Amino acid sequence: MPRQLWLVPWGVLVVLAVVQMIAPGWVQLAFVFAALPPLTGLLFGPWRTAALSVAVLVLLMLPPTQPAHINEPDVAAMTAIAGFSVLVSWVRSRYTRELVRVGSVAEAAQRAVLPPVAPRVGAVSCAGLYRAAQVAAQVGGDLYDVREGPYGVRALVADVQGHGLAAVGTVAALLGTFREALLDERELAGVALRLDRRLRIEAGTAGPEPSELFVTAVLLEFPPDEDAVRLTSCGHPPMLLLRDGGVRELAAVPAPPLGLGLEGLTPHPLTVPLCPGDVLLGYTDGVTEARNASGAFYPLVERVSGWCGAKGGPSPDPQALVDFVWRDMTGFASEVRDDVALLALRPAAERASERA
Repeated sequence: MPRQLWLVPWGVLVVLAVVQMIAPGWVQLAFVFAALPPLTGLLFGPWRTAALSVAVLVLLMLPPTQPAHINEPDVAAMTAIAGFSVLVSWVRSRYTRELVRVGSVAEAAQRAVLPPVAPRVGAVSCAGLYRAAQVAAQVGGDLYDVREGPYGVRALVADVQGHGLAAVGTVAALLGTFREALLDERELAGVALRLDRRLRIEAGTAGPEPSELFVTAVLLEFPPDEDAVRLTSCGHPPMLLLRDGGVRELAAVPAPPLGLGLEGLTPHPLTVPLCPGDVLLGYTDGVTEARNASGAFYPLVERVSGWCGAKGGPSPDPQALVDFVWRDMTGFASEVRDDVALLALRPAAERASERA
């Protein structure tokens, strides 16, 4: 809060005292004096509220500024109001400090569990965005990550069942497993199986019995010796490919969500050749399930296609794409009720020249 704002109640008090001195005796301004301490207590701390309250009481008892017809019971009532205002200010200040502390802890937790994605990982430019649905929460059930390993740059976009603080432990476990598996597993299917096993351990069902904890996920891999991307989806919405002003969905062979213990989990990666300027967009269902006032879902593919067509030229950079989708979605939806995660990836144009 600007320091100059503290002068406002004192300025009002001075003006009030001057008006009281020059006003006719029938003018009653005692109620304005009484309102100053509570209003000050809503904005400032207890010490400043107490200082202003003392000044108000002094002016009420000085003959030049004492309102007409005010008596000792009135002064006693004003004293009680001033004391209550100081108490309210103290309680408000205490809870404000606690909220700031909790917010700082939540921000630190978010950066520890889901740190901002680097602008560039290996030969891939990146941009990500995460917004939690739970009010005042900065962490929730959606996640993404991009890491470089011995088998190229690998990325993950996933959505944990449920949202809010209850899903944070699962998010942390999945990210840790992904970062370990990308170093050890030669194939994306192996990474997916490691994530599935981690989820089943988290749910306490490491055997074949079904689990109530599940995650939808899409895994991507940019091999170091190919101008292509491999992706595999476990019950997750399809990735979008932006190329030459157009947008299409990349539909990998579907596999069940992770953690359910269903048959046929082993996914079959889809390999897509890439051209210079291609951009890939991963997202969670919080984007496509956002509704407007009439109940219509947000048409992601249609809106991104229209935006790319209006821009013309090559595909946008990842950060511009993420910013557009978030701005357009929040403008379209009357309320966003689920966590939202966006991850845009663009392989560098020099990949082909480096291989040559």
